[in-house]
Amino acid sequence: MSFSRRELRDLAVAWLALGVAFTIFIDRTLAEAALRGAVDPTAVGLAVGVSLATVGVAFLLHELAHKVVAVRFGQVAAFQADYGMLFLAVMSALAGFLFAAPGAVVHRGRITARENGLIALAGPVTNLGLAAVFLPVMLFGPGLLGLVGARGVSINLLLAGFNMIPYGPLDGKKVIGWSKPVYVAVAVPSVLLAVFALFGLGL
Repeated sequence: MSFSRRELRDLAVAWLALGVAFTIFIDRTLAEAALRGAVDPTAVGLAVGVSLATVGVAFLLHELAHKVVAVRFGQVAAFQADYGMLFLAVMSALAGFLFAAPGAVVHRGRITARENGLIALAGPVTNLGLAAVFLPVMLFGPGLLGLVGARGVSINLLLAGFNMIPYGPLDGKKVIGWSKPVYVAVAVPSVLLAVFALFGLGL
């Protein structure tokens, strides 16, 4: 599997932009202090680092999972960032809400409905797997590690549940178009876990 310079740049910019956007959205006090120049740069760097290690990793591996499966099925696949939407993500975070649609893996070639469904399914399933990886860090990690673990669990469950909504360009629409039983088997627990993450764990 190979990556063009443009794709690597798009992945890096999207990773960084999402990290900044989520840092602003989650820690408004720190973000406002940083804008006034009244906060320790180390604290800002640490907060962004936590977002990059959680939101950034969740996003990157979600998109790479799409690419890996697409390439496995003989597709030409590459991630393409949407720079307008990345800008909107940062601006919306500054405005007090968050809308993040950083881009997508675009693939082309002959493909069946099953293969297309499996490519779409790879992203949310990867997020569920990542949530399981972050869970022991949340439960047993001290201090900062515990925060990284909790943020990692929440973000990955939210991404999995959100992407399984069968609407528009989201993964769920492609999965349900291939197999309703598979969709139900993955979407129902994903959405329930996302609701738990939102109201039980928070960000």
